[in-house]
Amino acid sequence: HLRSWKQRIYIKDLCFGKLCGTNYPASICFIVVNEFCERFSYYGMKAVLTLYFLTYLHWDKDLSTAVYHAFSGLCYFTPILGALIADSWLGKFKTIIYLSIVYVIGHVVKSVGAIPTVGNNSMHIALSMLGLILIAFGTGGIKPCVAAFGGDQFDEEHRQKFFSIFYMSINAGSLLSTVITPILRGDVQCFGGDCYALAFGVPALLMIVALVVFTAGSVLYKRNPPQGNILLEVCNCIGFAIKNRWRRWKYDPQRKHWLDWAEENYSKRLIEEIKMVLRVLVLYIPLPMFWALFDQQNPLCVFCQESGKIVAHKMEDVSANDVHIAWQIPQYVLITIGEVMFSITGLEFSYSQAPANMKSVLQAGWLLTVAFGNVIVLIVAEGAGLEQWKEFLLFAVLLLAVCIIFSIMAYFYTYVDPDQLDKLYLEDSGKEGNDDDDDDDDDDNRKKETDDLHLNKMGKGTRL
Repeated sequence: HLRSWKQRIYIKDLCFGKLCGTNYPASICFIVVNEFCERFSYYGMKAVLTLYFLTYLHWDKDLSTAVYHAFSGLCYFTPILGALIADSWLGKFKTIIYLSIVYVIGHVVKSVGAIPTVGNNSMHIALSMLGLILIAFGTGGIKPCVAAFGGDQFDEEHRQKFFSIFYMSINAGSLLSTVITPILRGDVQCFGGDCYALAFGVPALLMIVALVVFTAGSVLYKRNPPQGNILLEVCNCIGFAIKNRWRRWKYDPQRKHWLDWAEENYSKRLIEEIKMVLRVLVLYIPLPMFWALFDQQNPLCVFCQESGKIVAHKMEDVSANDVHIAWQIPQYVLITIGEVMFSITGLEFSYSQAPANMKSVLQAGWLLTVAFGNVIVLIVAEGAGLEQWKEFLLFAVLLLAVCIIFSIMAYFYTYVDPDQLDKLYLEDSGKEGNDDDDDDDDDDNRKKETDDLHLNKMGKGTRL
């Protein structure tokens, strides 16, 4: 009986830490379900947002487009804030919990703003804008943390599979929500019209479920503690390197990298970590153009839908379009394939190339490409005033040019293994006890190893 009891305990512990029959940690279930519900919440709300502006708040097309893309851009600028809170102060787990609460409050406020009996139109606008701001800070703040937190649960061997599953949950949530919430808005009547309160309320409920599910898995998570105000340290290091180079470049020997001018005041490890992050961020500079083209789909489809309704109400005869709607199918298939390959690779790449204390920060850098993509759309849509087909052609040509530029940049990029920094600087804390000569020898050897760090990679070029 004792042997049988011990076997049951062993099997229970084994399945508790790992999904039975796999090497995946059990915590992945809670993280993936959380991401599914959160994405359902976000995309479900956005699916009817433009129509809400047009038909409920009675805004015109230009204002609706501007606010829609401004909101989308804010959702992808705020990840920087969430990443800094997570990596420098609260840690990823607490940051996700607290900002999810802000997220839920934003959804509730947004839903209340869609109830016709609550105040006048000015009150509806005020509540809607407040709700959208809270949602932007909530979804943006947790976005880099959830991806990085999920990556923390895996070893190198299985991490790429996680990001594929993670992104599948994103698409599954967005697909279902963009189908269900418009049905709730149009087919369910409340307060004598389209039920926007219900269409926004269901995403709010799903966000509550996401928060509860994520909290339920707390005992299973592997948590990496925050490591101080890393952004302030990074900024100070960069500032000192620039200032020191400007003052002494005429008198001191040249350094191999401009950040090496900070070696007098900052550790070589920090300098190498900043170099790693900057190399990736430079690589991301051309990428917003992809999102500028991709993120135009929803408002354009909504405007087409709304225009069709207006014509129907006026009972006007319109000539049939010569192009069959089925021609859009291969376009959407191709852009979806491109987005899946682009996004999964970007998530995994941002995690694998980031130092341990900057995982969320680099995830936020990846998400910033989406934010700047929406800024590009705002500039072109509001400033250029082009016809629709000319605007499409302009974005297509720009994206083709960006593909060429990015391919050249990616060709010269080689992967870095951040774990090499841990091995290289493992004895940093003990070097203070050495004499000056030993310090000089160690520094010379370490500098040589550091200079060779980017050559001792995984033996493959980037496939971005």
